[in-house]
Amino acid sequence: MKFLTDELLKELQPAETASFPSPVPTQIVSSDEYMPVPQTEKQREVEARLKDLSDGLAHRQGISRRRFFQTASGMAASFLVMNQVFGRLFEVSEAEAATPDMAAERAQGLSSQFIVDGHTHFLRDDTRLMGFIKAREAVGKAGWNKEIGDREQTIDDLKYSNYIKEIYMDSDTKVALLSNSPSEVPEDWFIPQEQVFKTREQVNKKAGSRRMMAHFTITPGWPGWLDQVDKAIEVYKPDSWKGYTVGDNTHKELANYPYRLDDEKLMYPFYEKAVKSGIRNVCIHKGLFAPAVEEKFPRLRPYADVRDVGKAAKDWPQLNFLIYHSGYRWIGATPADGMAEFDKTGRSSWTSDLAEIPEKYGVTNVYGDLGQLFAWTAVAEPRLAAALMGMLVKGLGADHVLWGTDAVWTGAPQWQIEGLRRLEIPEEMQTRYGFKPLGPADGTVKNAIFAENTVRLYHFEKRAELAKPDRFAELKADYVKNGPGRSNLRYGWVRNTG
Repeated sequence: MKFLTDELLKELQPAETASFPSPVPTQIVSSDEYMPVPQTEKQREVEARLKDLSDGLAHRQGISRRRFFQTASGMAASFLVMNQVFGRLFEVSEAEAATPDMAAERAQGLSSQFIVDGHTHFLRDDTRLMGFIKAREAVGKAGWNKEIGDREQTIDDLKYSNYIKEIYMDSDTKVALLSNSPSEVPEDWFIPQEQVFKTREQVNKKAGSRRMMAHFTITPGWPGWLDQVDKAIEVYKPDSWKGYTVGDNTHKELANYPYRLDDEKLMYPFYEKAVKSGIRNVCIHKGLFAPAVEEKFPRLRPYADVRDVGKAAKDWPQLNFLIYHSGYRWIGATPADGMAEFDKTGRSSWTSDLAEIPEKYGVTNVYGDLGQLFAWTAVAEPRLAAALMGMLVKGLGADHVLWGTDAVWTGAPQWQIEGLRRLEIPEEMQTRYGFKPLGPADGTVKNAIFAENTVRLYHFEKRAELAKPDRFAELKADYVKNGPGRSNLRYGWVRNTG
């Protein structure tokens, strides 16, 4: 069973065919894990304005709208329209949207920015999470991709090769960390543990440099789980650890082993092993547990928030606790609910709680990851995206916020990269809440978030490990030279609009 039942799926359409293929999504896209919310009125307005603007600009440039959307001007046009609808939150000009050379020059100037995506996924070849495959097949049957046609799709067609294309070719990402998700149903792990590390080896060998890092996924409480940790240390040598405190996030109805990070009997023996091994980054999925999910799985609610992070971090200062999604709660809920909560209280569940941990517990080893949090809010409530960035930087510090996109669920991550590059916290919000400005696209704060914080945590030696143009850099240069191929597709589901 998954959260999206067959009845719920009747309300949805494959994102590849049903969502507007703009550079920045105009509708919330979900995987099989949660129900996407309907397109909001403001998102509909963004889409309508963008269609009108892009048709005119594309015609003036003598290209199709689809081709326009693949250009830097098309990306700029998306953020320009978002400013018109949501208020000025993104740094972009009309001239940039209308002048291809200006937009291309800016994009080229930022293309060498070092970006480490610490939160990426694809699915195993024999996955039973069939929504992704069905969506891929719909693309072929609709004639969007002639190479697909009526050919039966495998997850390898959909995910691994597409993952490489969209992460390394269609975005400015230089290094990615491959993550995973466990299940008590063996067939429903996103990727078998062994495959994660084979993929890391394969990518780095093909690139000729360290382009990929990888998690080993811990399963506290499962039979023999500490023995598996020992094996990971000896055989796989992971770059970090990954865990889900709700247990089985894919089959929440079967989750027999939820846990708390501060459970001394269960978790502290693992922390001892992590310290001894020198693999000291513990990445933990938190949040993404909206009221509808809580109603369905109430017994897991106490494990989904961040109440257990502070004590564990204080007791284990030798470790780093990287909280994925920064505990953001409202995925699957109406984005306006998250905005309303902040407007009323100046807080956001449970991200504010996370941001307050350093001061409350006197710790410096807690970090916030932006996976899904940024993608979800930037397209539906960009003012909330600005508020969340403000509270994380204020509470955790700009040196403790980590870039992650949760791609490829939301398509190539370039639109998210551009979103953060252009995002600024409104002055009135800075004054009211004491938030600091995020600054230029390649300024101190954004460079720290995009890469420098992760580089420090993972002891990544940029000069030694990416010193020369590697095979991926050569492929990217050739790819760009021959024209951008970014599809602007998203993968998963959107709500019916009819």
